[in-house]
Amino acid sequence: MTDHVRNGGDVVVETLTSLGVTHIFGIPGQHALGLFDAIRRSDLHFVSSRVENNSAFGADGYARATGHPAVMFVSTGPGALTALGALQEAYTTGVPIVVVSSQVPRRGIGGRKNGLLHQIDDQQKSAQNVTKGTTVVLDAAHIPSAIADAWSLAQTVPAGPVWVEIAQDVLLEPSPVPPVTSTITHVPSRPARPELAQEAARLLAGAQRPVILAGGGVRRSATGPKELLRVAEALGAPVVATAGGKGAISFAHPLSAGSWIEDRHTTDLLEDADVLLAVGTTIGEVTSNYFTFAPRGVLIQVDAEPRALGSNYPVLGIHADAGLALEVIADLLPPAAAGAVERGTQVAADLRSRVEARLAGQDLAPELALMATLRDAVPADLHTFWDMTIAGYWAWSIWDPQDGEFHSAQGAGGLGFAFPAALAAAIGTGRPTLAVSGDGGAMYGIAELATARQHDADVTWLIIDDGGYGILREYMTGAFGEATATELARPDFVALAEAFGIPAHRVSSETLGSTLAAELREPGPSVVVLEARPRMFAIT
Repeated sequence: MTDHVRNGGDVVVETLTSLGVTHIFGIPGQHALGLFDAIRRSDLHFVSSRVENNSAFGADGYARATGHPAVMFVSTGPGALTALGALQEAYTTGVPIVVVSSQVPRRGIGGRKNGLLHQIDDQQKSAQNVTKGTTVVLDAAHIPSAIADAWSLAQTVPAGPVWVEIAQDVLLEPSPVPPVTSTITHVPSRPARPELAQEAARLLAGAQRPVILAGGGVRRSATGPKELLRVAEALGAPVVATAGGKGAISFAHPLSAGSWIEDRHTTDLLEDADVLLAVGTTIGEVTSNYFTFAPRGVLIQVDAEPRALGSNYPVLGIHADAGLALEVIADLLPPAAAGAVERGTQVAADLRSRVEARLAGQDLAPELALMATLRDAVPADLHTFWDMTIAGYWAWSIWDPQDGEFHSAQGAGGLGFAFPAALAAAIGTGRPTLAVSGDGGAMYGIAELATARQHDADVTWLIIDDGGYGILREYMTGAFGEATATELARPDFVALAEAFGIPAHRVSSETLGSTLAAELREPGPSVVVLEARPRMFAIT
């Protein structure tokens, strides 16, 4: 073997190492070979998935579970384009990912003029809809700063994916750049403007019926949950969590009004507030109960994404990181008035009772039992990942994350998120995780059984097999009287998992809990299959 001459690929890997990166997700490709060869000379751990879309879902799950930005390598053209669907979820939800993509050689960038393999007209433009920023690198000297800037931008609120594209010849050519041992990064904070925080505090202090709506921005903010509690307790305000905000306040806290956002009683509570503080949420389609929400009081909206402010309702808009804004508001609020916390506690308890009574009138005993069985079987501190499936939609509202974390794909709503995200999270944290999918969504990630086995990921995958796209079946039947194209041929999931060398079990409703609990205690990957047809609760 000839002596290696440092090249652009080495500069990339050295830069990532200096940033503290430990794991890389992706799939090798022809134009990216310089990247992957450089990994061989590093201490980076490469996690090879089987489909680029699942690499991006994996990077997403890793970042959510570890709290650190994720990094993925993709190759040119088909590989890069295949990753974009999953990057939309990270972009919409605010998950920091640095994507390093290869490109054709410099002379071929800018169109299909050279007939090069994987060449497309404008790869950078393709990535722009699902990333916070894109950069094309045409010289190795640009690599360290391009990646360091992407690292900073990915974490700047609102967080999200950032795309760095490097030409193949830049990755392969000898580089005069000295070995990278340091990087310069800067993640700016986003505090609230003082006059806006003062106005918000004035309105809240004068409210008779304050309510807080806590979104995913509260969870993602380093100080968000702590400062949320300070504001809620100062006001005696009940707190409703969105699906993305689930866990921002413990369900066990007396001011928690749960997260039944797809319920008329919750919508009524939000509407009846004379001052509603919505933090870290766009108050979008699901959170607004499909835009049936019509606030009658003053609406204060805090969000790190300025485009979200007032996008659906007139608001006092505060462009800020959730935790920083809540901290200032909490400092400005007077001590809680006598009886305020008790009143808020009673409001939260009454809402929970009304929601439970409404569910009790819908003949949903099997679905309620299923979700209760899952909650009982899953350890309190587990990270759980939910696909766009009926059980996942139930989990948006009913799942109590307890001491763990709840993750779903409600940001962009694409299928196939749960399993690749959960297995990457298991690799990154070194702890068990649970993925929940339907049979339709499971087929998106079935190839990642090979990844789970290859990396011995401590992930348990629950597949609820209802014979098709269950939620679309319900939507179409409700709208048109019958469903079309929702019924699916599917494999024997147990036999298929076993073919990958992964333990698998077919369970009934009666054996689900004990089997799932046992598999979550066993190290390594496993699959549990339940054949059932859960139904959705009535939305309004």
